[in-house]
Amino acid sequence: MLRSLSDHPFVAQHRALVHKIGVTGGDVHARIAGAAHDATYLLADVEIVATYQLANIRRTRLENLLHRLFAPAQIELTLQDRFGHAVKPREWFLVPLAVIDQAVRAIEGGSVTRLRYDPASAALLPVD
Repeated sequence: MLRSLSDHPFVAQHRALVHKIGVTGGDVHARIAGAAHDATYLLADVEIVATYQLANIRRTRLENLLHRLFAPAQIELTLQDRFGHAVKPREWFLVPLAVIDQAVRAIEGGSVTRLRYDPASAALLPVD
């Protein structure tokens, strides 16, 4: 999980809640080395705020599951990349880190399918 150090007004105002949820098969530090030049990282440096070791689960499946769970809080942000093209990064969410951690624990425990994310309360709630 990454946090953006962007000076974009929305990101700066909500920095504690703006997180990139993604997975990588390699070294996280190597993956984010050029973050300030990559629209995927909001054209800014990022800080690593949490990492999780995966076992017996496909990376893309886990990432898709987390993205679906937090879809109501996905950030709609359009940036101009270094070539002037409009880019909409899709892996950024307005979610407290503690709630992301709670979701990871629910995945480990098998209870995530009984939960939904409620942006109004910034909490995981039981599915109705």
